Amino acid sequence: MGHGGDVIAELTTDHEEVEEMFGEIEALTSGDPQRKLYADKATIELVRHSVAEEAYLYPAVREHIPGGDAIADQELDDHAEAERTMKELERCKADDPEFDRLVTQLMTQIRSHIGDEENNLFPRLRESCSGDVLNSLGEKVRMAKKTAPTRPHPAAPDTPPANKLLAPGMGLVDRMRDALTGRGKDD
Repeated sequence: MGHGGDVIAELTTDHEEVEEMFGEIEALTSGDPQRKLYADKATIELVRHSVAEEAYLYPAVREHIPGGDAIADQELDDHAEAERTMKELERCKADDPEFDRLVTQLMTQIRSHIGDEENNLFPRLRESCSGDVLNSLGEKVRMAKKTAPTRPHPAAPDTPPANKLLAPGMGLVDRMRDALTGRGKDD
């Protein structure tokens, strides 16, 4: 969950971890209960990652990159779409006919989003920000992920200051629910 380095290194490592979980899902046959476990783990990481990006990365994009408002707005739209898919997926068991469709949809959405960030947004951010700014953002993102929610909340605010105020409380409730249900743990 916290890897170190500047914000780009931190978020790229998150992307690699989620892609690894997607690979585990794809390696299993349809209906295998392990697919749900990996989908839950991917969702936990994606929600933490998204909350941290919304709190710190996208405000920095707005501030430092020319045309950053439009870029950040598109990224937030991508997050909202994926969050709705994760919410639907959360309700499905691995043998539910909708599970395969939704997990495939989520992987497509996230892979497209990751590609856009890594090929377009991150290079522009690196060009526009000093190393100190990128390192500070990395630390803020790591801190945000520690208290972030672990479940999708499509109706929650996704821009500061409301998201920064509400996320830790939602995160606490989500982690309590996860602990009680065993969600996200290896069996």
